[in-house]
Amino acid sequence: MRSNTTTPTDNALIYEVHDNGVALIKLNRPKLGNAFDDNLIKHLTNAFIDADNNDSVSVILLCSNGKHFSAGADLNWMKSMANANYDENLSDAHRLAKLMSTINACSKPVVARVQGAAYGGAIGLIACSDIAIAENGASFALSEVKLGLSPATISPYVIDAIGARAARRLFLTGEVFDANKALSIGLISEVTPPDLLIETTDSIISSLLKNGPTAIASTKALIDKVSRHENNEQLTDYTCELIAALRVSEEGQEGLSAFLEKRAPNWPPRTKPLNPNNIDSNSIEAG
Repeated sequence: MRSNTTTPTDNALIYEVHDNGVALIKLNRPKLGNAFDDNLIKHLTNAFIDADNNDSVSVILLCSNGKHFSAGADLNWMKSMANANYDENLSDAHRLAKLMSTINACSKPVVARVQGAAYGGAIGLIACSDIAIAENGASFALSEVKLGLSPATISPYVIDAIGARAARRLFLTGEVFDANKALSIGLISEVTPPDLLIETTDSIISSLLKNGPTAIASTKALIDKVSRHENNEQLTDYTCELIAALRVSEEGQEGLSAFLEKRAPNWPPRTKPLNPNNIDSNSIEAG
């Protein structure tokens, strides 16, 4: 096995390229529920770029150590973003958008193996993967609205996976749903008992490894071309601007504060939906 590690100064991510052509990209923050922060986003992006450009890689396995696939955003990272201004939040959102687009556009098949909780941005990772296998005890949530936010940056990929109708409910309620629900709406490809999760995933990978790598890359490009919608730079800019604006808005600040302080939010009066194009980034500061 040839091993590459994208995180020489920490162990937040394990990245290994195996002799059988499988690149292992494993979130490795089990004590924190494999929560996202800017560091993990950077290393994930670099790992996927490296794996996609590595001719010895045929399949990418995305998985996690510990009980949960990923419980969402890291609390310390959320706290720092709550205190950041609009432009800082915008840059941060673009980094997450780059990660999602990198996975989604990867020419190698990406298989996600999901256990435990998969919340928030973790659902973006799953939606950007080609095939996702989950244990039957896994749980999912797009809970951003509970914090006064929106799953804006991941929305093009999640809506592409589950459809607008399912998104209308799950984006707006923020409810937790189980693996069977995730399967029925197309987020997950297969549900399996926990003791068969690794075996089932390995079987899928074995099938992929048997196929022509050029054919797979060409077929992935075909699927993207045939199913293409207006997921363009303008849409990416809008989603990044929206999440940045929501994070520094009065409602976003209250939602984040309430979550971090473990209390019920005291929502401010309802306003019109935010229009990022009408926001003066120089006039907005995190409160």
